[in-house]
Amino acid sequence: QVQLVESGGGLVQAGGSLRLSCAASGIIFRINAMGWYRQAPGKQRELVATVTSGGGTNYADSVKGRFTISAANAKNTVYLQMNDLRPEDTGVYYCNLNGKVYSYSSGKDYWGKGTLVTVSS
Repeated sequence: QVQLVESGGGLVQAGGSLRLSCAASGIIFRINAMGWYRQAPGKQRELVATVTSGGGTNYADSVKGRFTISAANAKNTVYLQMNDLRPEDTGVYYCNLNGKVYSYSSGKDYWGKGTLVTVSS
């Protein structure tokens, strides 16, 4: 079973920075991609950034130029460096892993429990 553990959330003032980390453990045959999603109060969960096993990245328009996603493949860990934070970045940030636990299994999404990021104005 795949487990994702996030860390690094907290309270920061607007313009500040935070770095989120997510470590994956358990039986993992292949990771296709890892990423971060967030959910603000009263809103749906939305994509923040993803990185594929080949190093390709994708960002939401709202975070381009401010957030950077990176991965340590050997450690099955993904990071999200968040700079110039804004109050609208407030929300619970969830780590996501898309992959296969066995060679014959189908790829699926796995989720962490989330870490809260609060940006004060």
